[in-house]
Amino acid sequence: MSIKILHTSDWHIGKLLSRIDFSEDMNLFFDWLIDLIEKQSIDVLLMSGDLFDQANPSQQAMRQYYLFLKRMVKIDCKVVLTGGNHDSVQVLNAPKELLEILDVKIVGGAPTDISELFIEIEKNDEKLVIAAVPYLRDKDIRQSVAGETYDDKISQMRIGLRNYFESINSYYTANFSNLPFVLMGHLFVQGVSISESEREIQIGNQASIEANVFGDKANYVALGHIHRPQIVGSEHIRYCGSPIPMSFSEKSDKKQVVIVDFDNGKVKIEPIEIPIFRKLITLKGSILDIKAKLENYQKVSVLSDLAELIVVEENENIESIQALEQLLSEEKYEGIELLKGKIEFKNKRKGISDLLKNGEGIADFTPVELFQKRLAQDESIEDQSELLNAFRELLEDLNQSNTSH
Repeated sequence: MSIKILHTSDWHIGKLLSRIDFSEDMNLFFDWLIDLIEKQSIDVLLMSGDLFDQANPSQQAMRQYYLFLKRMVKIDCKVVLTGGNHDSVQVLNAPKELLEILDVKIVGGAPTDISELFIEIEKNDEKLVIAAVPYLRDKDIRQSVAGETYDDKISQMRIGLRNYFESINSYYTANFSNLPFVLMGHLFVQGVSISESEREIQIGNQASIEANVFGDKANYVALGHIHRPQIVGSEHIRYCGSPIPMSFSEKSDKKQVVIVDFDNGKVKIEPIEIPIFRKLITLKGSILDIKAKLENYQKVSVLSDLAELIVVEENENIESIQALEQLLSEEKYEGIELLKGKIEFKNKRKGISDLLKNGEGIADFTPVELFQKRLAQDESIEDQSELLNAFRELLEDLNQSNTSH
């Protein structure tokens, strides 16, 4: 018999994208996850940090979390949750003792004694050990020194991270060297592909580390923080990624969890793709093109799809800008919600400074002459004389107002 673990991370419960609440997405993911755990007879669920999206989660987010754990208690599967950079150590650890009675292990932050990170698992006549390392904050890995420079701080953080994982490996070797070893972590490793939705950690990710920091003891390294699933340096070191797209930069990612099967000294790693509950899409083209795509849009997702609009027009004009604003604020379409948009003009109008010749300055022209230069650039205005006369009247009113004061 074997021991099966399931690696997931970066749930970000309570996440909002613009005005869209992702709680429905997470409920669908939890339904799918629990079904997978039961069908695959998973023994241990690992969640490698960023359980919540905010350090102080809403009551709704907390309720969603506890309802999930309530369902997990009914399954013969141990749960190991570690804190991420989005999480509050105090919030995660508050129910720690109670949850441990229910076979849920919480490691919100780095403990004083690293022995508290180690969890021995015994199932089906097999054993393994897990080092549940959470997000390591500055205070966990180094001591601040008065007068240190920015470069000093980065260097010390890298050294601190390396020393911390060396101490983890040393403790494993001294106490569990005959057992398969799973190492958890929540950090930024060099060379990974990131998206727009990850919050930078450890001084804007400057204190990133190489994959060899984890040493050569672990049979599997279950990482969190990066939202794109990817292998880091070696097959057994992985970011499983977030379960749902957290931004439009992740719209093409294939989301997954990873099942790791330990069977008589052999390790089998199997990524499992997560179903798409709603698509994040980009619609690009002219205003007319985009309206046609929206009117003919047919969703296949369970939830409404989310769209960003990129309007592309030949010449700069106020009508297209107004049309995009109206589309985003007023138009409703079946099966799709419009979240954001931007406009790109292939031929942008020149500003006044672009219209002046070398050696010419704005002070060399009257306001009326400058306005005439600007009007000359816009062929869409049929009666320019009417606008010019209105401009002259405004100038006269301003001059009279200034004189009276």
